[in-house]
Amino acid sequence: MAKPVVALVGRPNVGKSTLFNRLTGERLAIVDEVPGTTRDRLLAEADWSGYYFFVMDTGGIDPTKGKSQSPLSVGSKDFIHQIREQAELAIQESDVILFIVDGQAGVTAADHEIADILRRKQRSVDGEFKPPIILVVNKAESVKIRQVTAEFYELGMGDPYVISALHGTGTGDLLDEVVHHIEAIGEDLEEDVSAKIAIVGKPNAGKSSLLNKIVGEERAIVSEIPGTTRDAVDTKFEYNGIPVTLIDTAGIRRRGKVSPGVEKYSVIRSMNAIERADVAILMIDATSSITAQDTHIAGYIKDAWKSAVVAVNKWDLIDKDTFTINDFTAHIRQELNFMDYVPMIFISALTGKRVDQVLPLALQVQEERLVRLSTSQINRIIQHAQDMHPAPSKTGRSLRIYYGTQVRSDPPTFMLYVNYPELAHFSYLRYLENQIRKDYPFMGTPIRLVLKKRKN
Repeated sequence: MAKPVVALVGRPNVGKSTLFNRLTGERLAIVDEVPGTTRDRLLAEADWSGYYFFVMDTGGIDPTKGKSQSPLSVGSKDFIHQIREQAELAIQESDVILFIVDGQAGVTAADHEIADILRRKQRSVDGEFKPPIILVVNKAESVKIRQVTAEFYELGMGDPYVISALHGTGTGDLLDEVVHHIEAIGEDLEEDVSAKIAIVGKPNAGKSSLLNKIVGEERAIVSEIPGTTRDAVDTKFEYNGIPVTLIDTAGIRRRGKVSPGVEKYSVIRSMNAIERADVAILMIDATSSITAQDTHIAGYIKDAWKSAVVAVNKWDLIDKDTFTINDFTAHIRQELNFMDYVPMIFISALTGKRVDQVLPLALQVQEERLVRLSTSQINRIIQHAQDMHPAPSKTGRSLRIYYGTQVRSDPPTFMLYVNYPELAHFSYLRYLENQIRKDYPFMGTPIRLVLKKRKN
């Protein structure tokens, strides 16, 4: 299941970026007194009470960008369009909305405009209100400001949560309310037992063409214009009796290349598609070989602990000789050396060459993801690995692994009980992973090693 998205919406300089940094625990958003500092929409993971979710920071709606330069003028068509676009996209792409207002400035005309649009667009077809909107009165650093928050009831958004994002005051109660809504989301979802396969890659890599070839229908729009696919589109079908969900996604660009508006939300959809997938098919354009954008997306896949297949598309457009495919393979392996366990296939979504092998390969990787090794098998591998190459010592102490067991699959996770977890260097853990893969390759699937100090 994809992590829920909590969107921060509001006019400029109400403290959205400060709250973003507070909730995520990272200084990812630039904080400045100048309104409109946040020009990019940011997405980062946060957790509270055991629940994990994404927090989405949005650029503030600037009322001075219309024909009128008054900061309280909401009559400008440009300004109203900005408000409407941000509110609509936030409702479409988020599961919970935090509507941030400034407790020091009080209620403004811009706040009223945003509240009206959020209210109108929030009601779904069946009459229910989705997603829930929580009113947050920020910058409440003094008792006096807390006393004047009653005026925010006129926005019609219910009881406001009074906080100071700068100092963290009140954010715990706010997060409790967020988690309450996230729990309700989980209860409403039906369990999906299908193999979920996301097709990801930079724009115009041929993702929609591959989906159309696999399902045999023109399910997704195919165009030469990069960025045609705006939504993450699910296609459900059965393959040899196996239920499959194919997720076609918008292309992921580098952060500096992402333009404002709809395309930014397309990137969020793609990242969410990776989160809820079991296997990601990373499409690489053979005509441009592998680029920094491709390795960036591969990093997303690895960070999410998802299995992967690399599909090199447009192979029909490459002039080939005896060594071409080996040269391509070596170059891509070098660039994706952090995912050397991932299988690679060279295809042409246009002509259909080897497309019939993509889905069986992805399903095979999915099976590998669910494999469990016996405890005796794991301990035999670990003992042999330590006999062949003991862990290097540090400050007169050496890492000693007593035993291990696989505690879960999806992805395969191994708990290793050791004497001093802090002595484990990443290079030795990589060595242990390679030793496990020699016994069982876990093709296309990341392996997670967790060290735990053994109690006396």
